Amino acid sequence: MNVFRILGDISHLLAIIILLLKIHRSKSCAGISGKSQILFALVFTTRYLDLFTTFISAYNTVMKVIFLICAYVTVYMIYVRFRKTFDSENDSFRLEFLLVPVTGLAFLENHSFTPLEILWTFSIYLESVAILPQLFMISKTGEAETITTHYLFFLGLYRALYIANWVWRYHTEKFYDQIAVVSGVVQTIFYCDFFYLYVTKVLKGKKLSLPMPV
Repeated sequence: MNVFRILGDISHLLAIIILLLKIHRSKSCAGISGKSQILFALVFTTRYLDLFTTFISAYNTVMKVIFLICAYVTVYMIYVRFRKTFDSENDSFRLEFLLVPVTGLAFLENHSFTPLEILWTFSIYLESVAILPQLFMISKTGEAETITTHYLFFLGLYRALYIANWVWRYHTEKFYDQIAVVSGVVQTIFYCDFFYLYVTKVLKGKKLSLPMPV
């Protein structure tokens, strides 16, 4: 395991902690896409089924369990504990537009046609687009709270660090996973505009705002 992988995991965990603290302290999930969080919970569930079949390391197991717990706690806080603050009107992205093609692609393009492998591949493809409902929600409302932008920044940083991790692994181990790399690059591309706005606005103390869709 190299430093890029560890930093990527830390960035990912930090993003989730920021989101949970935001909801807990404000007692509100306003501005947070519940649909994106459902997709992330589905990503972790389908990817980490190997917890029951394969032991890699204590670090690997602990991180998987933490991500699973945090994902479901987030969904619980949005749809149960603070459901009255949930903005369902603006969280209107249709999930079937993502789930149907991702499911089909997982069956068509995978490393081996076995249940666990197909579910793992499904999770990789789904993670690459899981943030779209959140970005769609921001574009629909025209703005995002600063703490929400911090969450998105560290989530995007996690993907960027994982790309560095794959480059390092290819350089040192000649290991290359085309499915993971291509999906990770696609996911990072979705964050590019946001990264630009984060640096030019949020880091300068301004509120992130977008043109309202016509």
